[in-house]
Amino acid sequence: MNQLIQFDISLILPEIFVLSMAMAVLMTGLFIKPSLRWIMFALSQFTLLGSAYLTYQHFNHETQFAFSKMFVRDGLADLLKIMSYLGISIIFFYSRSYMKDRNLYCGEYFALVLFALLGMMIMISSHNMLLVYMGLELLSLCLYSLTALDRDNQKATESAIKYFVLGALASGFLLYGMSMIYGATSSLDFNVVSAVLLNQPTDHAILVLGLVFVVAGLAFKLGAVPFQMWVPDVYEGSPSSIAMLISSVPKLAAFAITVRILGEGLQSMMVDWKQMMLIMAVLSISIGNITAIAQTNIKRMYAYSTISHIGFILFGLMSGTLNGYASSLFYVVSYMFMTLVSFAMLIMMSRKNFECETLDDFKGLNRKNPWYAFLMLITMLSMAGIPPTIGFYAKFMVLQSAFDAGFSSFVVYAVMMALVGMFYYMRIVKLMYFDEPKLKNKLDIPMDMQWILSANALALLVTGFIPQTFMEAATQAVVLSLH
Repeated sequence: MNQLIQFDISLILPEIFVLSMAMAVLMTGLFIKPSLRWIMFALSQFTLLGSAYLTYQHFNHETQFAFSKMFVRDGLADLLKIMSYLGISIIFFYSRSYMKDRNLYCGEYFALVLFALLGMMIMISSHNMLLVYMGLELLSLCLYSLTALDRDNQKATESAIKYFVLGALASGFLLYGMSMIYGATSSLDFNVVSAVLLNQPTDHAILVLGLVFVVAGLAFKLGAVPFQMWVPDVYEGSPSSIAMLISSVPKLAAFAITVRILGEGLQSMMVDWKQMMLIMAVLSISIGNITAIAQTNIKRMYAYSTISHIGFILFGLMSGTLNGYASSLFYVVSYMFMTLVSFAMLIMMSRKNFECETLDDFKGLNRKNPWYAFLMLITMLSMAGIPPTIGFYAKFMVLQSAFDAGFSSFVVYAVMMALVGMFYYMRIVKLMYFDEPKLKNKLDIPMDMQWILSANALALLVTGFIPQTFMEAATQAVVLSLH
């Protein structure tokens, strides 16, 4: 019995380490002077490094279960966790000077981000609907709090309230759907649910209704149409560094629970959820791209851009094949790195008492700093899906998987919408290279941010030449987890 407990604990060591360090960072923030707040940054980065080491140390190609098969450790979980650590680490570097200028560089910020990471890790390794819900709520509550971290900012507070109310509604949908599935199958474990649906006659009407509520809850967390109403308001109202967090790393966890619930637990109901995914994918790409054209606030433009990207991720998921899941995994990781650069550019161009929020703020960037204009050019090309960037290959793979699954006419439509989407990305390029600068100020950027931002943006270009290596890693992770 003791050996079993030791084995279970050994599998959740990264989660235990993040939890312990998050509490240590929170307590440290209470007792140190403002001049020593770099200690919290160092502790947070140490937490990410330590958890990456613990995750990698146990990395193997076997699927291992803990706590009565509620918690799973497999290739998909380890890959997504390591990507999450990397994403959060980059966010800490990008946001440091920005948070200092706004007096938000405090223990609560670092602790809440680490607790949010813990929620994501739990979601990624969940093999039971109850654990999915626990991880989701931990993540959601941290994001609501982070959105309202700038308490003196009325816009941020208003966004947090909207986010909280709509998030509570979505959580209710998800919980209600899970309760219906439990009522029909007498289990919350994905393997048991899958086996019951395959081998025993169940009330199909109750299951479909439960599935509708579960898909609605998942769609809200991803930000897919018709549950996208929170995305533009939260992006616009949040401080840019918080919007960068909300828009990037949590999408990995949302992808993980979507694959595990639908691709593993409810695999036999694929005919039902494929139709819902198709509707949401088509609407997300259409509404996201068309509405983004009308935006003058760049964070709202990014928000509608996110909605269209979620549509492409759903194209891979709705194929219902291992190749489709792998292409969506590749897309969601690529999207995370693209989003980090795009928001980092806003943070870089903001300064004390000034927020870079409108498209006009990018006017003449090439004349002020040609290198950062080039990095933004790479990012916009990648987000638009123009070769040879990683964004092109990611779009190509999800659309190819949907085409192979028989959705050829919808793939053609998605390509047309992607061409529409190029307009608002290329508009930023036009403003940077062909317009006069609005402000003549010099960009004062910390050295570590300069290096990391350059590496992050150039990686979007370089990986576009060797995408097959990363696609193979994504395929291997999915095949080992969902075989």
